[in-house]
Order: sequence, then structure tokens, then C-alpha cells
Amino acid sequence: MNVDEPELSFVMPCYNEQESIPFTIPPFCEAFAKAGVKLELVACDNGSKDRTGEILRALQHKGLPIVVHKVEVNEGYGNGILQAFASCRAPWIGMIPCDGQVDPEDVVKLFQAVRYTDGKVLGKVRRRFRMDGPLRKVVSVLYNLLVFTLYPGLGSIDVNGSPKILHREVLRRLDLKSKRWFLDPELMIKAHYLGVRTLEMNVFARMRGHGLSHVRASTCVEFFTNLISYRFGGALSDWRKRAEPLPAGPLHEAPEFELPGAR
Repeated sequence: MNVDEPELSFVMPCYNEQESIPFTIPPFCEAFAKAGVKLELVACDNGSKDRTGEILRALQHKGLPIVVHKVEVNEGYGNGILQAFASCRAPWIGMIPCDGQVDPEDVVKLFQAVRYTDGKVLGKVRRRFRMDGPLRKVVSVLYNLLVFTLYPGLGSIDVNGSPKILHREVLRRLDLKSKRWFLDPELMIKAHYLGVRTLEMNVFARMRGHGLSHVRASTCVEFFTNLISYRFGGALSDWRKRAEPLPAGPLHEAPEFELPGAR
């Protein structure tokens, strides 16, 4: 790898996050700098209507390792991530919300755990200690029980736990399609069927300190209905028929390919 190229590209979708960005992105970049990791933060202005894009560009001009990826019209959380993948240059690629719920130092530890593997891993967090209300906890437990029932071999009891980090060769083979909230489960399910090991690290999940969550009751309905339809529909089986298997050796020895944006 060229010394000027990043070791890790992190996609962070930002939709109307003007209040959160000043408190989440600078500490995030600082944690990786202190660890000596060359980070590329692909901050996706996901169709924001506030000053999100302006603030991102200001941080970029201050010298933070930020690439601002603009999506003109918000088509969902997943679409912002899929579109921003095309801007990632590093061999390892991650995705994380802009809510600051996971400490940057824990994200660095997660990367340290996956970077020296053969690349056939999915590094993610399990929000072991969550400062959620009772209703949110009940919904989360029921949701993850449903996931375990439908897909018992995923190797995670917190499917939506982010950040997630994986090798770009794995990401290319997953051929992710979900433009909304189902992106996390789709990634987990496809990684499982591709034979990717899940490395899950327990973390403390803080409450969102700034800005507003974009998760609504309709989000829960979307998760449950998509899980059922994905399990018993044809999308997963169609992908499995055409999915390119992982090579025999370490992924860092595989030839590099460009990642397409969402289609």
C-alpha cells in the first residue's frame, strides 16, 4: 500500500446532523491519529437541509482527514452509505452513524482486532451496555430473537450494532442493495453465507448527546417485514447463486477492484 493512502476508510452518513458533527467527528479523527492509523473519513452529507454540508467542509479545511460525499436527495440511511462506498480508497472499510454513541477509542480497538487477520472477517460491536429506555430495549431483544430464529448462524446478538468493519474484497462480493435501514441485516446475512467470520466486541453505548435520532416506529416495521421477506423471498437465493467465493489465501494478496456506488 502506498504510504499516502489510508489504511481504513470509514463511511459516516450525516442527515441533518449539524448539532452532532462538531462533537463526534473531531474526536473520532483524533482517536485514530493518536493510534497512528491513517484514517479516511468519508462523511456523507445525505441530502441534509441544514448546515451539515457546510460544517463538514469547514472541518475538512481545518485539515481533518475528511472526504465529503454529497448525496443530493435523501433516499434513506442505507443509500447514503452505499453511495459513499465509491469514495473509499482503503483496503479496510467501515460504517458508523454520526450519533457518537460508541466511543472513538473503542472503534480504534475494533480496527486493531481485524487489521492483522486474513481479511475474511467482519468486525462489529455489540452494544452490551445500552442507555436506552425500557421500550427500546424490549423491541431490540424481540428483533434480535427474530433474527436468531431466521438466521441462527450469524454469530451476533446485536445485528444492528455499529460500527462495522470489513475488507473491501468482502464488501465487493456482498453486493449490498438496501437503501434504507435494512442495510445492516443484509450485510450480516450475506457475510454469513459468504463464509466470513464475525468478530464482535462488547462496548458501552451512550445516549445520543446532540441532534435527533431518525429512527421511528416505521423503522421497526421495516426491519421486521424485511427480515421475513428476505428469508423467504428470492433476493437472497439469487445473490447466493451469483456471489463470487472468497479466494483461498489472505485477501491482502487479492487484486484490487473499484467499489461501485449504489445502482
